[in-house]
Amino acid sequence: MSVTNQQIVLNIRFKTIPGKKEEFRTQLSSLIQVMSVEKAFISAILADDLDQPDDLVIYEIWQGTRDSWLQEEFTKPYRKDYEGILGELIEDRSVSWLEPMGEWGSMLTKALK
Repeated sequence: MSVTNQQIVLNIRFKTIPGKKEEFRTQLSSLIQVMSVEKAFISAILADDLDQPDDLVIYEIWQGTRDSWLQEEFTKPYRKDYEGILGELIEDRSVSWLEPMGEWGSMLTKALK
């Protein structure tokens, strides 16, 4: 990924097929392990939604922009297998692209307070 001071946050909600949540969590955790060594990777947090028991949410921070992420990260070969199994494990996925503008309590982003 090109050198930039910009950062992008992906907030992704997955609605798993009932009974498939743990299988999906295993697949997603494997993907996170692989992507976590990418040069542009900063952090990822995986969470269960307490109010929606079939939902998992991941919050990823990456160096770069939405366009650079789509061009350079989404096209990685290891993502092809992962994307190929999603239809068997999830009902829906929604992605929010965010730009950090402030941060308190950590220094993961370069957002000004």
